[in-house]
Amino acid sequence: MKPMRRHLLSTSVFAMVLAVTTLAAAASTAPGLGTATSFAVLAGTTVTNTGHTVITGDLGVSPGTAVTGFGPGSGTVNGTTHTGTDALAVSAKNDLTTAYGTAASSPCNVDRTGSNLGGQTLTPGTYCQTTAPTLTGTLTLSGNGVFIFQIGSTLVTAPGATVSLSNGAQPCNVFWQVGSSATLDTTTTFVGTIMALASISLEDSATIAGRALAQTGQVSLINNRITAPTTCNATTVAGPTSTATPRPTAAATATAVPTSTPTPVTVIARPPSAGGGPAPGDGAPWVLAIIGGILAGIAAVCAAVILRAHRRRPAVPSRKGRWLP
Repeated sequence: MKPMRRHLLSTSVFAMVLAVTTLAAAASTAPGLGTATSFAVLAGTTVTNTGHTVITGDLGVSPGTAVTGFGPGSGTVNGTTHTGTDALAVSAKNDLTTAYGTAASSPCNVDRTGSNLGGQTLTPGTYCQTTAPTLTGTLTLSGNGVFIFQIGSTLVTAPGATVSLSNGAQPCNVFWQVGSSATLDTTTTFVGTIMALASISLEDSATIAGRALAQTGQVSLINNRITAPTTCNATTVAGPTSTATPRPTAAATATAVPTSTPTPVTVIARPPSAGGGPAPGDGAPWVLAIIGGILAGIAAVCAAVILRAHRRRPAVPSRKGRWLP
């Protein structure tokens, strides 16, 4: 029965490795923006502008209709304006809601609550802040992967704050999921798509290489530059695995069984997109993680039950008079 025991234990260990591998492959998946991809600015109530703001990309408001401060001698929209019940405006708002939820449910890799994001160099992954983060100085995002920042309340930058990219990082793969409102102070140089639950305010001369998307409130602008990404190359850097790790089980530790080191996960490059990550329907990472955990649990329980039944089976004599286990 020893070969069967080894087989059962190996199966249990393999299932646990599969669960961990699933978590690694699913870490920090870019939320698909769908029809909101073409928008540089999107609001729920109004978009107001003062000065010579330049928006490169579409501008939208829904269900509101008010857009002020654009035209000769004021703001410029290098794109199309969609308001109210316009079909694209309505669709973009719905897709924004979906993308916001996907970003909010991404497994948190690193908790940065209470820390200043400025002065740090971060690699691809999901970073969570349960309180309002501080961003002074320069935050560097390094690596061609997906960056998701989950912010439980407001996002406020200091004057002159900067988000810079290095080692192939792309604006199309940086997402800021803000649980309330976002404010970029004067001369802030920002990167990524801001998805705020309420409103977004850009102070004088703040710029975004990305998008300002507000679900329910307004977007207010003053002499700003907002440029929506139009291309997005395939990522080459995978994010870290989730901080959660499988619990050891009795079946996995009953007998020492040598196991080989799991083969590193191969990152499959995504095809180029329009700058909003994968298309809708690619799936949420936490679904794959749950499936992997369930498979590991089932394999471990089955192994434990069979091993216990084998140990309790009484010995019987063989035809030659010897006792067999």
